[in-house]
Amino acid sequence: MDTAELTRTTSGAAGAAPGIRAAVDPALDFLERNIGRVVDAVAATLLLVDIVLLGSAVTARYLLHIPITWIEELATLLFLWFGMLGVASALRRGVHMRLSFFVNMARPRTRLGVEVFASLILLVFLAKLMVPALELIDLNHPLRSPNLGIPGSVAPLATVTSVTLMIFFLLARLWRMLPPPVFLPCAVAAGAAAYVLEHVPPFMMDLGNLNLLIFFGVGVITLIMIGLPIAFSFGTATLLYFLFTTDLPLSVIVGRINEGMSHFILLTIPLFIFLGLQIQYTGMAKSMIDFVAALIGNARGGLSYVMLCAMYLVSGISGAKAADMAAIGPILSPAMKARGTREGDIAALLAVSAAAAETIPPSLVLIIIGSVTGISIAALFIGGLVPGVVCMLALAIVAWMRSRKEEVGRNTRSWRLIAKTFITAVPALALPLIIRAAVLEGIATATEVAVIGILYVAVVGAITMRGIDMRKMADMLVETIAISGAVMIIIALAGAMSWALTQSGFAQTLVEFMTNLPGGKAAFLAVSILAFIVFGSILEGIPAIVLFGPLLVPAAQAIGVHPVQYAMVVLLSMGLGLFAPPFGYGYYTACAVAKVSPDHAMWNMVPYLAALAVAIVVIAAFPWLSIGFL
Repeated sequence: MDTAELTRTTSGAAGAAPGIRAAVDPALDFLERNIGRVVDAVAATLLLVDIVLLGSAVTARYLLHIPITWIEELATLLFLWFGMLGVASALRRGVHMRLSFFVNMARPRTRLGVEVFASLILLVFLAKLMVPALELIDLNHPLRSPNLGIPGSVAPLATVTSVTLMIFFLLARLWRMLPPPVFLPCAVAAGAAAYVLEHVPPFMMDLGNLNLLIFFGVGVITLIMIGLPIAFSFGTATLLYFLFTTDLPLSVIVGRINEGMSHFILLTIPLFIFLGLQIQYTGMAKSMIDFVAALIGNARGGLSYVMLCAMYLVSGISGAKAADMAAIGPILSPAMKARGTREGDIAALLAVSAAAAETIPPSLVLIIIGSVTGISIAALFIGGLVPGVVCMLALAIVAWMRSRKEEVGRNTRSWRLIAKTFITAVPALALPLIIRAAVLEGIATATEVAVIGILYVAVVGAITMRGIDMRKMADMLVETIAISGAVMIIIALAGAMSWALTQSGFAQTLVEFMTNLPGGKAAFLAVSILAFIVFGSILEGIPAIVLFGPLLVPAAQAIGVHPVQYAMVVLLSMGLGLFAPPFGYGYYTACAVAKVSPDHAMWNMVPYLAALAVAIVVIAAFPWLSIGFL
């Protein structure tokens, strides 16, 4: 529910104090809008500086053969800063991942109450982080970075800045949601709750492992169901676990947040998100789709195959599934409807092809699972290609079966059109080949490849297609930092929760349980598939990977399952859950992109989901498909 809808819901109550609202609202809107602009401008500038720095490093290394050692240090620090500012920007824009299925089922008045309650919980969580974050600044200030001598306090200062901004944005949201007489008591109640939590002893310490079920089972699920963003559901559950069951200081959580957002490899995420936006705006994505459509689009079911091929190609560049669907859906959906394809099939195929493309490099989830589990990202890039093809072939069979009544394109295949679209698409088609070859051959790291891709599109896209003007460049940078912030805070807070689970001994217990399942590898993989379908549906994709990947990959290795194969099975299972109705967030995104009612598409999903499930079982049964080319 957006702010405007909540304001309408409370308009009657808010009328009790029209004078207060008339005096406060304009000033609050002005202040929030301008603070938001400053945050976006600073974060976008830091991202642009990071891209320039990394571009300079790549140029110096490969052209001048002069490595610049201090750039990685500075780039990581800038990444932390624009990432934390991106978290605040994402909160203001409402782009944090959340499960709204249950909240949207409630009546407007109940929905309002639940939204307010979730916002107050988040307000208390943020308030509780402020003091330990300030303590961490004092603690780390004497430390200096090895190359540039930057004080250690600069990193936690980013967390303090982000938390302060989020508290302000939350209070502004609550002010618009509630009538003025109710706003002040709610704000005071949140402050009182934060104060009380400061003085509550760890009275649940004696419950032992039962606390894991209470906080990380029931607690997390409840918070997610009431619509609290998934990242902050993890963070709130972890904070309460620390307060009620341990004597550990909360600065540990802040430290885990900083550490979780300070890995240099994760800088690849915003770079590939920005690269995906580049190829959309320059027209490179459309040129690839036009070529594939000219080649096979006039066959029966041809546009379905075009969608599958386009998802395979575009996924190899943008790395973000929402961006992939946004690049492909609006182009192909109208033509498929005109051809007679069922509306439900369009959204279903778009959703499931996005799920099947999870393992196609340089998918963000490959980078994330590699960074949190220690699996070689180059190995994951190699291992993901064949499983992606297996999944696409399974979906193509279903598309062929469901297109038998579809009209065939009226025009015969035009070789002239194919040649024309191929020439136009050559620069775009070369990009995924460059990206994959550079990583797979060990020429460059994933981060360097992302920078190379950005420079390639900036130059080639401007020459052969349309360039990017300054206004659009600014919009792309702001969108990148907001999406990156939403992703990075999940990694950070899920990492904190995973650390707490590990310290409690749960990780060892889970490994022992999974490795001792009757049935050996087959049972382990079967349980993992079912578990990650559920995790992907409820927790969304990235949180499930960050939370359970570090715990279960060692268990897979202990039982003799190759970690790359296990990563493929996990990612595809998670993708199936992420795009499966009724809970899968990706399913509703696909319906929105294809402009199809979710009710129309739901039953059309069944054969495609079944085909993807069969493909996952095949990939689990035959390890060679994942590791044969390593």
